Amino acid sequence: MSGNHPYRRAGAVIVAGTVVWFVGISPVSRVYITPDDAERLRMLTAGQRGWILGQHITAIGTIAVPVGFAAFARAVPHRDASRGKAKKWATAAAAALLAGAPFFVSSLARRAADIEGFAYRRGSNTTFLTYSALHVVALAALGGSLLSMPASRWIGITAAASAPIYGAILVAKKDIPPFCFYLVEGLAGAYLMTWEEPEADESRAA
Repeated sequence: MSGNHPYRRAGAVIVAGTVVWFVGISPVSRVYITPDDAERLRMLTAGQRGWILGQHITAIGTIAVPVGFAAFARAVPHRDASRGKAKKWATAAAAALLAGAPFFVSSLARRAADIEGFAYRRGSNTTFLTYSALHVVALAALGGSLLSMPASRWIGITAAASAPIYGAILVAKKDIPPFCFYLVEGLAGAYLMTWEEPEADESRAA
């Protein structure tokens, strides 16, 4: 087996990015479930320093996770039709996540700059909805990739099944807690950290 371990490295980046993302959203976390706008503003004002720092940390995680999936797509071999299909799906997943990241980073910047606007839910929600829709596409593609490879079927099914569920929530509510996406993606990253390397697969096939 090669010492390169591309799957493990990609999975480690995904997991690290996911952890950083969750650390970033932790300060003043109750604000997300508080319905009263005035109370939301009071909480944000009281924890303003942590809130602003958290948005920057969350942005780092938002960027790191797609980078990890891009590394996974690059590592997927394409020596036969099945693996070629898996690589195309993995590339589509990474592309959707990379395309969506700037939209959420933009939302995070606004949250940090305009605490009152976030508390009172002012402004367009288009950037967040675009980011969320691209995550749904990415999860569907990730599921297609994993199901086209000799991975445990549960991880591919988990990713693929989450896409229509999250998509339905997004359409019905025009909102969705973004941590839902990162739970599935972080789980996929953890799986990649324990999955055998492409070189090992090729050695058995030779």
